[in-house]
Amino acid sequence: YFYRVENRPRIASKKLLLNIIIVCLQCYCHRCPNHTCATDGLCYVSITKSGSVTTQQTSCISENELIPRDRPFVCAPSTKHDTGVYPMCCDTDWCNKNPDLTSFPAFAALIAGPVCVVCFLMVTVFYICHSRSLIHHRVPNEEDPSMDHPFITVGTTLKDLIYDMTTSGSGSGTTHRKHATTHCLYTAIKPGSVLVSDNGTWTQLWLVSDYHEHGSLFDYLNRYTVTVEGMIKLSLSTASGLAHLHMEIVGTQGKPAIAHRDLKSKNILVKKNGTCCIADLGLAVRHDSATDTIDIAPNHRVGTKRYMAPEVLDDSINMKHFESFKRADIYAMGLVFWEIASRCSIGGIHEDYQLPYYDLVQSDPSVEEMRRVAWTNMDASCKYALRVMAKIMRECWYANGAARLTALRIKKTLSQLSQQEGIKM
Repeated sequence: YFYRVENRPRIASKKLLLNIIIVCLQCYCHRCPNHTCATDGLCYVSITKSGSVTTQQTSCISENELIPRDRPFVCAPSTKHDTGVYPMCCDTDWCNKNPDLTSFPAFAALIAGPVCVVCFLMVTVFYICHSRSLIHHRVPNEEDPSMDHPFITVGTTLKDLIYDMTTSGSGSGTTHRKHATTHCLYTAIKPGSVLVSDNGTWTQLWLVSDYHEHGSLFDYLNRYTVTVEGMIKLSLSTASGLAHLHMEIVGTQGKPAIAHRDLKSKNILVKKNGTCCIADLGLAVRHDSATDTIDIAPNHRVGTKRYMAPEVLDDSINMKHFESFKRADIYAMGLVFWEIASRCSIGGIHEDYQLPYYDLVQSDPSVEEMRRVAWTNMDASCKYALRVMAKIMRECWYANGAARLTALRIKKTLSQLSQQEGIKM
C-alpha cells in the first residue's frame, strides 16, 4: 500500500527495515491520460495571463527535478520583468486542479494594483461630492430672495429699508444700497481679492473690499464735528482720490481717465484713520485717449440734483468733451468741502450739519457764509485754514466750468496747507 506523511517517506513497521515504502502523490495533469499523474515529487500548476485571457497548465514534477530542495527553481516565478507566467507547486493530492490565486504573490499583486486604483478613485469622487455638498449648504443662493439677510438697524422702519434698497446712484448712495444683500464671511482674505464660491452647479464671484466702520462722509458729519486738522485730512484725501480718478495712467498697471459724475458726501467713505475714499462708480464714465471717446449712456442728466453743476442743470455741458465731466466733479467736490468746513469746530463753535443749499436762499454760497463758523478770538492758523478752504470752494463753484480748479491743483494746495499746519497723513 501507499501513503504519504509530511512529504517524506515513512517506514510502515519497525520490523520491515529493509522494505522501502514507495510514496506516490496524485496530481491533475491536462496532458496525461485520464488527466491524472503520480509523482514522488510535487504537483505543478502554471497560470499564464495574456491581456484578459488566463490559461492553466498542470503536470507532475519528479523529486529529482526539485533543485534545490528547499526552493525549487521550477516553482519560483521570474524575478526579472513581468513575463505573465505564474508557477506554483503543492504537495497534496489534486492540489493543482483548482489553485487558489491568492497564493500567487506576483499574480495577487497584479490584481491588487487595479483594485487599489479603483478604490482610490471612488474615495476621491466621494470626497469631492461631499465637499461641494457642504459648500452648497453653506453659501446662500442669491437667486432665492428668501435667503437674503437684509441689515436692519435699531429704529429703522420698513419704509426706510425699502428706500435704502431701491435707491440708485442718484439717491442715497453706496453705503445704504449695499445693505440689501449682506454676507458674513468669517475668514481672512487678501485685500482687493475676488472670492470665488463654487457649489458644483453655479459659481458666484464676490468683489471683496475694505470695511469702513464710520460709513459715509454724510453719516460721519452728522455724528461728529471735526477739528481743523480733521477738516484738512478729509478734504485732502477726497481731492487725492478724485485726482487719481481723473488722471490717466499708462502702463501694464495703468488705468484710463475716469469721471465720477455723482460725487457727494453719501458716496464718500471715511476710513478709521480719518481719511476719505471715493465709492460708488456706477455712473462713472471712462475716457479712451486713443480714440478720444467717452463711454456714456444716452441719458446724460444723472446724479444728484443738489450736487449738479450749472452746466449740467441747464444742459449746456459739452458731452463730447471729457474735461466737461471732470469740471462737473470739481463743482460737486466744492460742495462736499462746504459740508466738511461747516462742521469744523473752532473754540467750541460749529454749525449743525446741513446739506448744500439747505435753506434754498441762494444757489451759490458766498465766502461770508463760510466765515459764520469763525470766532473772533480764534488763532491766526485757524483763520488761514478756513480762508484757504473758502478760496478753494469759491473757485470750485465758478459758473464757467473751464475756470474751475483741477483735482490735482486742489490736491497740491491742500497738501501745502497740511504741511504748514504740521498734519501727517
